Amino acid sequence: MSPASAPLPVIDRRGYRQLLLDIEGTTCPVSFVAETLFPYASRHLGSYLQAHGDQATVHQLLGDVEEAWERDADPEARQLRQQQAEELAYLQLLIRQDRKLTALKELQGLVWRDGYDRGDLRAPLYADVPAALQRWHACGVALAVYSSGSVTAQRLLYGHSDAGDLQPLFEHWFDTRIGPKQEQISYERIARALQCPSAAVLFISDALAECEAASAAGMAVLFSDREGNPHRDSGRFERICSFDQLVL
Repeated sequence: MSPASAPLPVIDRRGYRQLLLDIEGTTCPVSFVAETLFPYASRHLGSYLQAHGDQATVHQLLGDVEEAWERDADPEARQLRQQQAEELAYLQLLIRQDRKLTALKELQGLVWRDGYDRGDLRAPLYADVPAALQRWHACGVALAVYSSGSVTAQRLLYGHSDAGDLQPLFEHWFDTRIGPKQEQISYERIARALQCPSAAVLFISDALAECEAASAAGMAVLFSDREGNPHRDSGRFERICSFDQLVL
């Protein structure tokens, strides 16, 4: 049997009843976010702000964006301010740079909601993911999401997946409002929100820095090594290539 056709090893993590999952590169291809969601938000953000800019939620988010822009030391951001550019130009810059500004992520989520509602967007999950989520949920594993995308965006993705609405399978949703994904304290806060010790949580992500931060907080960690992921260095962590490998 060739290495390419060899069966994937079983990863036995029986005993873990709390599973914390990243999205991009873990349950959904990176390409969907980079090549579909981000360009969609960039194209439609201006018209969305024109239509909804007077709504209280959007107005508050734009206020948060303005505050971030005032503090932003990035040369391009400073140049835009010197040119007295509109906030939309700054938001477009943040999208191009894939900046993790919470207010931007919230605005993107609102734009994507319109896109999902119109049928413009549908989220492609890895083929092994839907059945695994349903299997783990059925056997009592508490599923949670932690993504740099807003909770709104997370719910939309799982609510409009190519496998249907999977939102009911998840019990908890976390975004950068709980803290940056590369910082240990964020995972400690998540464990407290889950009302369990960090050591009782299994975290899966394709980002090595996130794996290190979760491990430093005491969580068990698996590195998601999916075909097409831009970063595939798992460091000291065990790799998982398919959820079919994982036994909980």
